[in-house]
Amino acid sequence: MRLLQLQDDGGCRLVTYTATNLPRYAILSHTWGQEHEEVTFKDIENGTGKSKRGYAKIEFCASQIRKDGLQHFWVDTCCIDKSSSAELSEALNSMFRWYHNAAKCYVYLSDVSVNGPIQSRWFTRGWTLQELLAPSSVEFFSYEGELLGDKKSLESEIHEQTGIPIEALRGRPLSEFSVPERISWAAKRETTREEDQAYCLLGIFDVHMPALYGERMEHAFRRLRREIFGSSCK
Repeated sequence: MRLLQLQDDGGCRLVTYTATNLPRYAILSHTWGQEHEEVTFKDIENGTGKSKRGYAKIEFCASQIRKDGLQHFWVDTCCIDKSSSAELSEALNSMFRWYHNAAKCYVYLSDVSVNGPIQSRWFTRGWTLQELLAPSSVEFFSYEGELLGDKKSLESEIHEQTGIPIEALRGRPLSEFSVPERISWAAKRETTREEDQAYCLLGIFDVHMPALYGERMEHAFRRLRREIFGSSCK
């Protein structure tokens, strides 16, 4: 797993860890802006990207982990080398576990002010479903970087906006909810790429399959259902 590590000069560098030596880390959940404004793997490698709008999220995470006594954090835009289809596929299949194992999950709501209602595009995106359910610690922040609450204190608002049962938000095993119910949690969520409508459910059902962008959503869901019902019969 590749993480961003804080440096003494205030900057960050990418460091790769194995599962056996993984340090405590925070993980970011957010919605993407325009793709060319997000900080990429190559930006971090080359020391560029600070002029991009997405760099504010990197700075937010760096500041927050200092407060929480951590040195490492993970951000999907720059910790995955998306030029490698194999690495991207592995990441999509590992992401639920990465969020589950994080010491902290910071939800950065770029469209919510500290004085405004907690109504965000974040609640309508496909991938944020597992990012909400997988971690035990989920904290919500405004675009100013101010803490709005956590998954427990905001559970009523989250339930109303998402339709996810309170029991699931509180950590009840997802396997205890039916397949149709879990699929319904993502039914009205949107993804940039159509196949992600299926891929974003991999961790919700604890199944794995390679990402094949270009296969179309219908085929991706057929493969997902085969994995779900095949694994339930093992």
